Amino acid sequence: MSTKPEFHGSDLEKIEEYYGIPKESIISFGANVNPLGLSENVKEDIRQNLDIISSYPDREYQSLRRAIGDYCSVSPDHVLVGNGSTELISLLIGQRCPKKTLILGPTYSEYARELSFSDSTQEYYHLTPDNGFSLVLADFLKKLKESFDLLIICNPNNPTSSVIKTDDMRQILAACLDTNTFVMIDETYVEFAPDISEVTAMSFVQEFDNFMVLRGISKFFAAPGLRLGYGVTSNQAFLERVKEHQIPWSLNSIGAFAGERMLRDHEYISKTRDLILSERDRMQKELKKLKNITVFDAYANFILIQLHKDGITAPDVFEACIRQGLMIRDCSSFQCLEGEYVRFCVMMPEDNTRLLHILKELLG
Repeated sequence: MSTKPEFHGSDLEKIEEYYGIPKESIISFGANVNPLGLSENVKEDIRQNLDIISSYPDREYQSLRRAIGDYCSVSPDHVLVGNGSTELISLLIGQRCPKKTLILGPTYSEYARELSFSDSTQEYYHLTPDNGFSLVLADFLKKLKESFDLLIICNPNNPTSSVIKTDDMRQILAACLDTNTFVMIDETYVEFAPDISEVTAMSFVQEFDNFMVLRGISKFFAAPGLRLGYGVTSNQAFLERVKEHQIPWSLNSIGAFAGERMLRDHEYISKTRDLILSERDRMQKELKKLKNITVFDAYANFILIQLHKDGITAPDVFEACIRQGLMIRDCSSFQCLEGEYVRFCVMMPEDNTRLLHILKELLG
């Protein structure tokens, strides 16, 4: 008996092969990428500067790090550039050499994959639907007293779209300082939050040196193919150690060039936030009218729902959507997420309306 494969947000080729649907016609609600696509300003800048391919990028990426520093309101000296946040996750884990790691879950599987290459044990602290996947701070602080070498937090979290706000994050960082625990905070989705300042840990960079914030341009700036990620920490000794073990010229010339321009494209940033915030609010309001699901508060550009209708599973909802050319995420493969859940990101208004119509017919 053949088993139906699991599909992730970037698996359009697999979808095309399995369902016979041309990948160009699929609306990918599973990849969590900005539906506006790459900025037209950045496209034009790249077109006019393709000759930079003929030169090595600056080995220190000084101009790009200044742009990142301006964008994040941090010193460029605290910035590390990499080949996507995936490279930086690997470098961070490799240089911290943790023996005991705590992961706030359910969350992105890449953390566990990278840890599997190390000698670290992995333990999960489970966010639960009973609390809307919000962190119960007092209980979590008790858990941190077990003295972990590394704590991994995705904020806003994937797939729950929940957040830890800055007041709670400060307490977590302070508790980890007491136990000599280094904290990796993945802020891939923070630019989609209603109020970024309420969520980002960038303001703590000068206050604490026991953490690194990781971000990239794949989701918000719709450029996963450029593979540009960056990390920010005030722990200069650790930063230098990571750089020593990083492959030279990890980021190519076009990635470095385009990254600067993306971060300074204020018109595109504003347009993106206007679209995502308004459509996310509209979708959540419509979904909350359905009696057979639970809709969890969303701070990222995606929404997680739990299904409660008898006879309807997450794979059923995935199937109904993909047959209409809409690819959502069946969350069955997420560790620590037990039950029937699907996740979908915010796309263009007309596509969001199509998805809402399918969900209403199936789950209403």
